[in-house]
Amino acid sequence: MSEMKYFDQVEEAAEAIRARVPEVPGVAIILGSGLGDFAGSLGGAVEVPYGELPHWPASRVIGHSGKLVVGKTNGRTIVALAGRSHLYEGHDVRRVAFAVRVLGCLGIHTLILTNAAGGVNTSFARGALMVIDDHINLTGHNPLVGENDERFGIRFPDMTEVYSARLRHVADEAARALNLTLPHGIYAALLGPSYETPAEIRYLRTIGADAVGMSTVPEAIVARHMKMGVLGISCITNMAAGVLPQPLDHAEVMETAAKVRGQFIALLECIIGQL
Repeated sequence: MSEMKYFDQVEEAAEAIRARVPEVPGVAIILGSGLGDFAGSLGGAVEVPYGELPHWPASRVIGHSGKLVVGKTNGRTIVALAGRSHLYEGHDVRRVAFAVRVLGCLGIHTLILTNAAGGVNTSFARGALMVIDDHINLTGHNPLVGENDERFGIRFPDMTEVYSARLRHVADEAARALNLTLPHGIYAALLGPSYETPAEIRYLRTIGADAVGMSTVPEAIVARHMKMGVLGISCITNMAAGVLPQPLDHAEVMETAAKVRGQFIALLECIIGQL
C-alpha cells in the first residue's frame, strides 16, 4: 500500500462520514473494551456502523460494538467510536491508526482515548479510573514507520507531551466536581492478545508502569502527529498477573467495566462539558 493510496483511503472514509453527518464536531472519543455504553447515552445520535465506511477496519473483539456515533452530551456534540481495532487481531499498525487519521482529516482537534487496563500499581483497585500522564510503547510497532506523508504531519513529531497537560487538568477538575478519586499514571502498551506473565508485570512495575493494556498508544502517536490534543483515561478492570492469586479472564474485564459504567459516563460528560 503506497502512502498516496493510504491518504486517499483516509480521505474517502472521511467523505463518507461527512455525507452521513450534518456537522462534524471538534471533539472525539474512542471507547475501550466494555465502555461503549457511553455512545448509547448521546442525545440525537446518528449511528454509522464501521462496515458501512470504506476501508474502515472491523473490530471483532467482545465489548467493541463497532460503530461511529455523533450526538450530544452535556450540551456539546461529539464523535464517539464504540470499538477499535487492535494489533493482536492481525491488523497492520497503520490500519489500527486508520480511525484516528480519519478523525484528523475531519478536523477533530481534541481526542479522548479510553481503554480497559490491568492494574500494575498495587495501590489501584478494580474499577478505578486513571488519567494517563504518559505511555511506554512495548508493542514493537509505531504507526509512523515508512515514508512520511507531510499532509498528515512532520517526519519527526515531538512526543514530550503526548497527553495534554491542559486536558489532564480539565479531567482533574471534572473529578473534583463529581467527588471522584482520579489517580494519574503511566500506561504500558503490549502487543497481546495473551495477558502478561507475573514476571512481565514485575518488569513493567520496575520501569515505571502503573497500568498495562493492548491499545491506545498507536492512536495517541498518530493523534499527536496530526497535532490533536489528547486525553487518555484507563479503566482498571482487573489487577495484572501476579498481583492477586487468581487467573485473568476477559469476562472479568467486561464485568468491571459494566459496574463502573455510571461513574465513567458521568466523568466523560463532565470533562466534555468543561472543554
